[in-house]
Amino acid sequence: MTRILLTHDPADRKAWYGEKAIEALKQLGTLVLREETVPLSESRLAALANGCDIVVSDRQVSAGHDFFSSAPSLKAFVRCAMDIRSVDVEAATRHGVLVTRAGPGFVQAVSEWILAQMINLFRDLPQYVLDYRRGEIPQASMGRQLAGKTVGILGYGNIARQLVPLMKALGMHVMAHDPWAEIPSEMARSVDRDTLLKNSDITVCLVSYSSETDRLLNAEAFSSMPRGAFFVNASRGGVVDESALLEALENGHLGGVALDVGCGVDNTPTLELASHPRVLATPHVGGMVPEAIEFQAMQTVHQVRDILEGRLPEGSVNTEVANRPGWPTR
Repeated sequence: MTRILLTHDPADRKAWYGEKAIEALKQLGTLVLREETVPLSESRLAALANGCDIVVSDRQVSAGHDFFSSAPSLKAFVRCAMDIRSVDVEAATRHGVLVTRAGPGFVQAVSEWILAQMINLFRDLPQYVLDYRRGEIPQASMGRQLAGKTVGILGYGNIARQLVPLMKALGMHVMAHDPWAEIPSEMARSVDRDTLLKNSDITVCLVSYSSETDRLLNAEAFSSMPRGAFFVNASRGGVVDESALLEALENGHLGGVALDVGCGVDNTPTLELASHPRVLATPHVGGMVPEAIEFQAMQTVHQVRDILEGRLPEGSVNTEVANRPGWPTR
């Protein structure tokens, strides 16, 4: 019978996978659950995956050449996340292992997080809440409304396409920059990056992380923004030069920042930035809602089912593996 390893530890299974998907996997084969809570090394992953046909992996697991060479029975490595940077796809391909990843089930949730933080930045609402919780009567101050303001979006992918209509419904002017995507003129004005940074009241970063976007938002970028502008990062910490961002806050050039990501543990904001009085930081929870978690978990179930029935699942990365004789039986 097919053996399936689920790499999530007990806490992550509850938070990031769910009973519905677990029960569905059990219908497809013998499910091997990881009960230990220590970080999962590649050697330990290989030991757990010994004799397994499919690994369903959480987003923190790394799988390199050593792992794939130590898992001769493995047919597929199914990632319950979009991020596969810690998976050596070339090594998987050499060993005949299909790699899949889940789709962006978090789009709606992250879009809502961005809108909420934009309002918080413009109105300074969290400060009033903190004052009241400390037993203090806050001093009311003049806020700003979103309507009529210009928002610049760096990266026009799934989240941007969900977010832009909401921004326009609030009466905002939208500019966008993405050299690799088509930006519909009825949704946003397509501009170059410098124009966007210089003319946006608030810049929202949604670019994917790569060598080309590493520290894309640097000292020059922040200094080109209007004085008092706001910045929101809901993409990856590596696209921001965090020292430059901190300096732009310290010297008063930026009015405020909202972060759900950073260069801290598991892509969370660093404490140095998160504790700054003009930063609204959350620990990478933009997509942490039941609907998004269930979407990605159930997608892995569908992918496993497709693989077992000899179909190439949606979300396959190295599709050439499926063209080899005998796949998925190997």
